[in-house]
Amino acid sequence: MKVPSAKAQHLPADLIRPKDHAIVLAMSNYPFLSSAFLNSLENSNSVGPDTGWQPAHIEQCYAAGNSAFMPTYVKTHSWGEYVFDWAWADAYQRNGLDYYPKLVSAIPFSPATGPRVVFSGEGDRQQACQGLFQQARELADEEQAHSWHLLFPDTQTLGWFEHPDLMLRTGVQYHWLNRGYESFEHFLSTFASRKRKMVKRERRRVGEQGLEIEVLPGSAIDTELWQFFYQLYQSTYRKRSGNNGYLSPRFFLQLGESMADNIAMAVARKDGQPIACALYFHGGDTLYGRYWGCAEEYDYLHFELCYYQGIEYAIAQGLQRFDAGAQGEHKIVRGFEPVETHSLHWIRHPGFASAIGEFLDRETPEIKRYIEQAKSGLPYKEGAFSSS
Repeated sequence: MKVPSAKAQHLPADLIRPKDHAIVLAMSNYPFLSSAFLNSLENSNSVGPDTGWQPAHIEQCYAAGNSAFMPTYVKTHSWGEYVFDWAWADAYQRNGLDYYPKLVSAIPFSPATGPRVVFSGEGDRQQACQGLFQQARELADEEQAHSWHLLFPDTQTLGWFEHPDLMLRTGVQYHWLNRGYESFEHFLSTFASRKRKMVKRERRRVGEQGLEIEVLPGSAIDTELWQFFYQLYQSTYRKRSGNNGYLSPRFFLQLGESMADNIAMAVARKDGQPIACALYFHGGDTLYGRYWGCAEEYDYLHFELCYYQGIEYAIAQGLQRFDAGAQGEHKIVRGFEPVETHSLHWIRHPGFASAIGEFLDRETPEIKRYIEQAKSGLPYKEGAFSSS
């Protein structure tokens, strides 16, 4: 395919404006590619030179009146990506080579599959994406970057970027799929008896501990609750990794102002006081569970806020998918199905490109085998979906 000549610019996200229907559509259908979300990351200094996420977004004008925008960052580490390439970096270091800087086209700190390009106009999407890949390589030359990585693209985007110089990596997450459920009880009716009793017992135990749960729309989350949520966010990261997390309090406050229609928060209260929260984003037909934290430990509260309340919310809103975040095999027994995730990788060094390609040739069948094996742990009774 001939790559079109194009004018490419490397822009900060605050130059992204909802100037046409395509960008407005992206804002409503996939919240993480909206100008509101990307601007909040940059304006709050959650990404920037001091964080190792230097914005270098690529905007390409192609054909008549058409343009394509791809969020891109110059990275000096691999934190906050959720496609783990630390072993690749170690191999470079052992051979006396630099792995960083690298280029990443992704949504920072958000392992949520979706589009990775915003289009303006109705031109050839594949032609545009091939041009963006070419511009990414030119940007790599300018920044002396050793690789480019496209993380968590959806299937359509993946096809547009297909190129012999790009290597496909497959991963796994666990998503809940709405099979026409009318209620949470309807969903549970598809479970085998023992697994259904387990979920009911977990939910009952939350109530027995004197906890009250509600799900607030974004417009009902006030500054005080955002501040409390941020304390929980930091606490969760300290427990997991010993740091305070990637995001600043200003980031969440800006989200509350600019993305209230795309946000909901599950809040647990004890004696009227909030003690735990889980934050959801929604857009198109999908709910995304992103961050959670608790001030006190209670039995099964994590499952209630992060999974069961999200499922109830998705059913009530008519959403078709619930992506509750990366990892977590314990989701399987609660009805979240293993699904493939993908990423694309361009490696400048020919020798390492060959070695990584061989590694991916071994890794991919193992991932696919694991997914098939993991499905055996799903809680659904035999024949539950035979008529669907």
